[in-house]
Amino acid sequence: MKEVTFARYDTADYLKSEEEIAAYLAAVMEEGGDDPAYIARALGTVARARNMTALANEVGMSRVGLNKALSGEGNPTLSTVLKVAKALGLKVSFQPAA
Repeated sequence: MKEVTFARYDTADYLKSEEEIAAYLAAVMEEGGDDPAYIARALGTVARARNMTALANEVGMSRVGLNKALSGEGNPTLSTVLKVAKALGLKVSFQPAA
């Protein structure tokens, strides 16, 4: 029997357009919007899709520091989240809870 190998799945590989990124983050907020680590991981995924090193430079952090902050294990400040969103061409907004 021939051995079958699978490639590692990474959502970042499928986030190609602004619309896909916005839809992904909207789904993240719908599913786990009350879990900061979940949201941070999702931003990390988008950051990987958009070049983590360039993003870190734009935000004024080291790549390692930004990666840690957005890993789900870190605890990014609101300031960091807002800077990352802006660097990604996104804006954070609030709306009434349903």
